[in-house]
Amino acid sequence: MEVLDRHDTSLHEEGRFRLLVDAITDYAIYMLSPEGIVTSWNTGAQRFKGYKPSEILGEHFSRFYVEEDRAAGIPERALATALEQGRFEGEGWRQRKDGSRFWAHVVIDPIRRPSGELIGFAKITRDLTERRAAENAIRQSEEQFRRLVQGVSDYAIYMLDPNGNVSSWNSGAERIKGYRPDEIIGRHFSTFYTPEDRAAGLPETALRVARAEGRFEREGWRVRKDGTRFWASIVVDVIRGDDGEVLGFAKITRDITEKMETQRALEQAREELFQSQKMEAIGQLTGGIAHDFNNLLMAVLGSLEILKKRMPQDLSLTSLVDNAMQGAQRGAALTQRMLAFSRRQELHMEPLDVSGLVRGMMDILSRSLGPLTTIETSYPVRLPTILTDPNQLEMAILNLVVNARDAMPAGGRITLRASEESIAAGKGPLSAGRYIRIAVIDEGEGMDAKTLEQAVTPFFTTKGVGKGTGLGLSMVQGLATQSGGRLMLQSSPGQGTTAELWFPVATVEQRAAAAIDVPQPDDDTRRRLRIVAVDDDGLVLMNTTLMLEDLGHTVFEAMAGPEALDILRKEPVDLVICDHAMPRMTGAQLAEAIRSEWPGMPIILATGYADLPDGAGAANLPRLGKPFSQAQLADAISRVAAQGA
Repeated sequence: MEVLDRHDTSLHEEGRFRLLVDAITDYAIYMLSPEGIVTSWNTGAQRFKGYKPSEILGEHFSRFYVEEDRAAGIPERALATALEQGRFEGEGWRQRKDGSRFWAHVVIDPIRRPSGELIGFAKITRDLTERRAAENAIRQSEEQFRRLVQGVSDYAIYMLDPNGNVSSWNSGAERIKGYRPDEIIGRHFSTFYTPEDRAAGLPETALRVARAEGRFEREGWRVRKDGTRFWASIVVDVIRGDDGEVLGFAKITRDITEKMETQRALEQAREELFQSQKMEAIGQLTGGIAHDFNNLLMAVLGSLEILKKRMPQDLSLTSLVDNAMQGAQRGAALTQRMLAFSRRQELHMEPLDVSGLVRGMMDILSRSLGPLTTIETSYPVRLPTILTDPNQLEMAILNLVVNARDAMPAGGRITLRASEESIAAGKGPLSAGRYIRIAVIDEGEGMDAKTLEQAVTPFFTTKGVGKGTGLGLSMVQGLATQSGGRLMLQSSPGQGTTAELWFPVATVEQRAAAAIDVPQPDDDTRRRLRIVAVDDDGLVLMNTTLMLEDLGHTVFEAMAGPEALDILRKEPVDLVICDHAMPRMTGAQLAEAIRSEWPGMPIILATGYADLPDGAGAANLPRLGKPFSQAQLADAISRVAAQGA
């Protein structure tokens, strides 16, 4: 009875197992005979292989293999492997009833009796087509990404292991840093850092920050394989696994040296523009101050001249007046320097041989140096002509030589050179052409970059209090600029200073225009004239009137252009002397109005400015530079009278 119960229980368990296997639809589970004949078939097998039990039971399982696998004997080898090793597992293409293929995962287990006799094989097949397609898509995406990264040449993109060793290397990294993959993979990424950055621990800092914050970003110098440096933009991102463990780092480096240089050039251009605007503003301010100061000096010098002529010949009084006149003349020299800096100084441009001018200056230069300093010269016998003011050029050279002397307190040698130079297009701050270069070279202390940058700034001086106005180099610069040239300074600490004046060689037309002779006055032209004096400054007007009357002329005073025109319409007048910088109507505009009604009226424009006034024909008006003496005033009147005679 007990045996029958066990048999019934076994039958019931087998039935339940069959029901379980048959209910599985995601796996094909079936039995094979020892020869490979299908002996059972579950629902899952029917679902994705397409055969009904009646169509496949009794058929050889090789029917599911593709033709090339059957020809290669793969079904037989699968059974043989299961017998030898107790199990066969693999993946490959299988074929459905309708001929379509699917990717299958196959497991074959041999089934034996307790005695060891082979009964058959249990075969489980799973359709992995979708999973394989997804894996292929991932692999393809990874390959595309790898090729993309490898193809990027503008960025160095590579991986680091958790310790900072290079584990991958793209073509951009090879191009930028110069290492081939076999030369750098496995080496620590600190190889790319400069020695000073490695000593400061920057590579370790980069990884530490990336670990803590997830990202590190910075710019700095990096080193190529050949030792050259480049300015780099660096990004380091930490790579973590699902469990948060650091797997490594992704590192991207970009060479931005050219961008940095462009930015530096832009900043330099901005700084130069700012300095230019600042100097222009200072120049305008200086020119305005000098103009007003000229007017004050006019009143002082003119009054002192008249006073000296009319006062008793008392030596004690005369010396006081002479001292006052010398002080006023020094003030006038200061305004000339200020006007030269602001490029408003009146220059008397003449064709000039620099070699002859330097030869004529040697006595005064030698006397200016003292016993401790010597001067050597080097210049051709004759150089091409330049066009500038000879008096101002002499002052400029003397100023540079004195500066060189002051830079050598213990004495030394100054070299004065003059030579002809040619500048090609785009090869310097000057336009292309022929130039005369005048260089003053000393062996003094020299200047650092900051001092050199400020050297021509007005009122900047390295001399002691009371030993320099700070306008000397500004005056030299103004002269060179007005003459179409340039002042250039070269200096470094301990190497002395070289100051160079560059003047363009005068053209034939410029020499011809400057060579026109001005008629000289004779005694017949020194007659008494009826003169209209025009100036908006009462002190200057009074001073001019006193000097004119002292010369024997009759003077009509006017403080504005319209007032002068009224006088001309009422009185017979021989000459008009007018200031230029006047409100409402400038001297040039007044001259234009006078010539429209009295075309032959002689006009002298009194001004300290070098800028050509606006107005028709104003550039051709005779000039009288402020502040002027009575002798200069008389000479200007005589020249105008000689031209009209």
